[in-house]
Amino acid sequence: MKPQLLAIAISMLAASCTQQANNNAPEQLPLRKYIAEPILIGAAVNQWQVAGTCDKVESDVLLHNFNCITAENCMKSEVINPQKGVFDFTLADEFVDFGVRNNMTIIGHAPIWHSQLAPWFCYDDAGNLVSADTLKQRIHDHIFTIMTRYKGKIRGYDVVNEAIEDDGSYRQSAFYQIMGEEFIDYAFQCAQEADPNAELYYNDYSMNKAGKRNTVCELVKRLKSKGIRIDAVGLQSHMGLDFPNFEEFETSVAAFINAGTRVQFTEVDLSVLPNPYNLEGAAVESDFEYSLDKDPYRESVPDSVKTQWNERMAQFFGIVNKYAEHVNRVTFWGVTDEKSWKNDNPIRGRKDYALPFARNGKLKLN
Repeated sequence: MKPQLLAIAISMLAASCTQQANNNAPEQLPLRKYIAEPILIGAAVNQWQVAGTCDKVESDVLLHNFNCITAENCMKSEVINPQKGVFDFTLADEFVDFGVRNNMTIIGHAPIWHSQLAPWFCYDDAGNLVSADTLKQRIHDHIFTIMTRYKGKIRGYDVVNEAIEDDGSYRQSAFYQIMGEEFIDYAFQCAQEADPNAELYYNDYSMNKAGKRNTVCELVKRLKSKGIRIDAVGLQSHMGLDFPNFEEFETSVAAFINAGTRVQFTEVDLSVLPNPYNLEGAAVESDFEYSLDKDPYRESVPDSVKTQWNERMAQFFGIVNKYAEHVNRVTFWGVTDEKSWKNDNPIRGRKDYALPFARNGKLKLN
């Protein structure tokens, strides 16, 4: 077959988000040039992408470039467990079915998280915090119901998400106010019992911060001392052109490995836009007023900025590959720049240049 006809045939094969992957075809992962084997190359996906109603560019990029998917929103408690005793698996089932059909590794995100939390989860009918025993029962039922449903289909879960502050103190969430740090241990224990074969992860941002690093290491060691399994620590890698400090970031990678766990780089993106108030985290509650000076690349990104982006991403990949034998996966938080969450966070309505694939689906990396 002529090269031109072969290219057309390959394009037609991946024309739909819902199309079955070809088991006999060689793996098409252009990002593998930058990320060592056998690290999984993942993307967070939304309900439109898995339902097949996304833009064809997104569809093609997703199916040709990733072998792992993470639930962006459909498994967060406000969606999957919106009322006490009520579970809505509509979107989660579509997400899992998509991954199974396309032979992708599937990651669940995130059973226990203080944000996007179902309003009823930690409170009684009068609006007061529930007792520790009541919360334990709710954590148990929530985790068991989800994890037993998808047993054998989902490889691993971000069991607990963002429970530690940058200074190493525990976030004063409703979970913590009721149970203290024990809520983390109990969640992992429930997850371990619900699906003994699923991998279990702790996931957080600003992992280059020494305080957070130390507390996460203590958490890993505490769980292990209790016979509770934790398989990997997820370093949310929301980056900018001037943060995080990669020396500190790498120090954290090595520290988590030395504490006795694997690592994975989750929620990866690299913003080129001005960073208000030197915000380094990923707190979804952050919200700043829009102004044109904070959105300088609406029409185009200068070549000098693109060069900075490529150099910075190459540094990041260098850390990933240095520790490849201890790394499970690299997951980008989105598929293309068109739908990146960075367009609306922490300032709504901007146009960012944050993911390896541009709005037209083209791979940016040199």
